[in-house]
Amino acid sequence: MKITVAGVGYVGLSLAVLLAQKHEVTAITTTESKAEKLNQFISPIQDDEIERFFNEARDGQRELNLHTTTDKESAYKNAELVIIATPTNYDDINHFFDTSAVEDAIEWTLKVNPDVLMVIKSTIPVGYTESVREKYGVKNIIFSPEFLRESKALYDNLHPSRIVVGCDDNQKDEGQMFADLLLEGAREEEKRTECPEQEIPVLLTHLTEAEAIKLFANTYLAVRVSYFNELDTYAQTKGLDTQMIIDGVCMDPRIGSHYNNPSFGYGGYCLPKDTKQLLANYKDVPQTMIEAVVHSNSVRKEFIADQIISKNPKTVGVYRLTMKSNSDNFRASAIQDVMKRIRAEGIQIIIYEPTLEDGSEFYRSEVVNDIERFKSESDVILANRFDSEILGDVENKVYTRDIFRRD
Repeated sequence: MKITVAGVGYVGLSLAVLLAQKHEVTAITTTESKAEKLNQFISPIQDDEIERFFNEARDGQRELNLHTTTDKESAYKNAELVIIATPTNYDDINHFFDTSAVEDAIEWTLKVNPDVLMVIKSTIPVGYTESVREKYGVKNIIFSPEFLRESKALYDNLHPSRIVVGCDDNQKDEGQMFADLLLEGAREEEKRTECPEQEIPVLLTHLTEAEAIKLFANTYLAVRVSYFNELDTYAQTKGLDTQMIIDGVCMDPRIGSHYNNPSFGYGGYCLPKDTKQLLANYKDVPQTMIEAVVHSNSVRKEFIADQIISKNPKTVGVYRLTMKSNSDNFRASAIQDVMKRIRAEGIQIIIYEPTLEDGSEFYRSEVVNDIERFKSESDVILANRFDSEILGDVENKVYTRDIFRRD
């Protein structure tokens, strides 16, 4: 099958690689240099599995039928299936996702290949798919939410916890076909590595329910992050042992010991915007908890900043802007809001971030990638995730809430 994937971020690129094991995949990017790199199997994002697949493809050990282009017309025109995985940033002014890139992909497809099935994988507001089908007068658009972790996008496509596809009752064949493509990609790697077959649940549901599943799932994760962060805030304020409390709470099997490591707040590309979008979707519906979880994240970041400010440092070193370890993505990371609050008090900030150029500036703070200079000049080092190999010798300077030393 000839498949076109619009977008080469975590979602789009991981899907393109997954499907290119068995199908002819064309990925669309707006950046010529990114297309050139991808056509040499060089990943523009940090993802261990994508890099492994690309290394094997370059070495001739793996066949990936993947081509990346900036030529939208030919990519959409020749497709037998179009997957839309373009970014949908949250617009804080209009309180809605910016879906213009999704609509650009839909319009290009309708212009040159109007009957092809389009599957939206971008995160969108509840009710969006129905609205664009009505706007363009078509029915050949369905929605399938993604449930991927940053830096583990391909791994999560190869080992999915579930597959959800939203479609009309009379489109179940198309919905099952798309689910089968995702299952096929996961099964292909199982065969190659001789791993036992996974049990992967598939849910075919209605369009709007599928959209709601995505936003409610991510908001629940945000609730859990916020809960353990507020537990940690309480423990710090009262001089209690955070780890001891979390260990005791998580002994309850209904709670469990997963996703419980405190942080400076939930961040990244998904949780902040998805919780805000769900809150916007609640405009005419009674609620208190969704609003509370959005507010809780701001309160947590203010608390972290106040903890640093109370130490009266002259210079605060920020160790990595990224939200997670083994990541190169710091888009909307919580530490950036903490930095702004600290800077507002007139405290100097320096940043250790190897993905940025040494000596450059990020939000008016100098990037210092000489680690010894960084450690020496910092009175306090702010680390959302602690690296014992790099920071172990200055642990007395480090402020972190990374209790369990994991993401």
